[in-house]
Amino acid sequence: MTEVQAPAALDAVAALAELAPVGADPVRGGWSRHLLDDADRDMRAWFVRTAESLGLSVETDANANQWATWAPEGAAGRAIATGSHLDSVPGGGPLDGPLGVVSALAAVSRLMAEGHVPSRPIRVANFAEEEGARFGVPCLGSQLLAGELDTDRVRRLTDVAGTTYAEAMTAAGHDPQAIGRDEDRLSDLALYVELHVEQGRQLEPLGAPVGLATSILAHGRWRLTVAGRGDHAGATELDSRHDPMLVAAAVVQAARARALEASPETRSRATVGKMRIVPGGSNAIASEVALWLDARAEHDPDVRALVEAVLADAREAATAEGCTVEVAEESFSTRVGFDVPLTDRMAAALEPGFGEVPRIPTGAGHDAGILSAHLPAAMLFVRNPDGVSHSPHEGASDEDIRAGVDALTAVLRDLTGPSA
Repeated sequence: MTEVQAPAALDAVAALAELAPVGADPVRGGWSRHLLDDADRDMRAWFVRTAESLGLSVETDANANQWATWAPEGAAGRAIATGSHLDSVPGGGPLDGPLGVVSALAAVSRLMAEGHVPSRPIRVANFAEEEGARFGVPCLGSQLLAGELDTDRVRRLTDVAGTTYAEAMTAAGHDPQAIGRDEDRLSDLALYVELHVEQGRQLEPLGAPVGLATSILAHGRWRLTVAGRGDHAGATELDSRHDPMLVAAAVVQAARARALEASPETRSRATVGKMRIVPGGSNAIASEVALWLDARAEHDPDVRALVEAVLADAREAATAEGCTVEVAEESFSTRVGFDVPLTDRMAAALEPGFGEVPRIPTGAGHDAGILSAHLPAAMLFVRNPDGVSHSPHEGASDEDIRAGVDALTAVLRDLTGPSA
């Protein structure tokens, strides 16, 4: 009988370099990989190709999430899930998302190479549209999986080109009528551990290559549509204008000012990072401006209070300029506290190789946060020396990336050991 050899362990640094050309954005810089666009399809194809080369079975669920499973003989019971996402914000960095997926595959390949026999199946996930860059709803794939979204509303979502989510899914060979809560898949998962590049700079001052997450700030997105009157930039007197750009500018300033006014304990922050101007001519007064407000704080009421303060300023500015403003809440995620027993167990598994691992909160949303309401979930962070994220300047050293794989390998080894 011929002995089956385990595949060579996947090197995360080399795999990330392999992905670097995919979705490189010549206009914004960085990377733009959005749900089911060409770049995302290439990333998803890489996931399938790489997972299958490791001997994993791969499937795509009804919500366009990809799953790669290692279930050798003897692995039984509910699965241990890990992974992250492969999509990006427009002009984003190379690690936000892909680091978690690549590291998960690398950790599984490491366990294979060392002869580890998992007591439970291990599933590596690539969650769809985590950033929400194409259809405006973050963690779309995991929220659909968990049944947290109105599926009729999701099917009607449109991207900037006017393509609906349903149309995009159909074009990619998926059935948009099948989306929604996947009870069988959820019940099959024992827990979820997500590795992610650190967003913010907390580990560097502590001299720690990895950290464990404690919580995620409550956060949401609101779309403000300010309607004015389009006109000629040269022929229209200033006192005759109804310029929605002035209102938009007031909202941008109010977001910063109101967040600064909030109590420091709330860890409040508000940002306008996206704007759409109609008609968008340099010599025309805009007729309409749509802008998106991102607001975050420690607790749900803190976020609501912050948003109401900004909206009050927006309405006041609109009245003064003779404009109107409409507001739509596009998403809201409640504060997340990660599973303490699971985090404690991970800390114990990491202690031999890393000592006492720091525990830190995060202001960024994650699929692990969505799943935490349905099963035990926890997160590992890999040190980001400058703290920059959602930017081409996002980074981590090769040494720390490999340390992250070491850490995730230790965690998965413990969670799937004989006594698991």
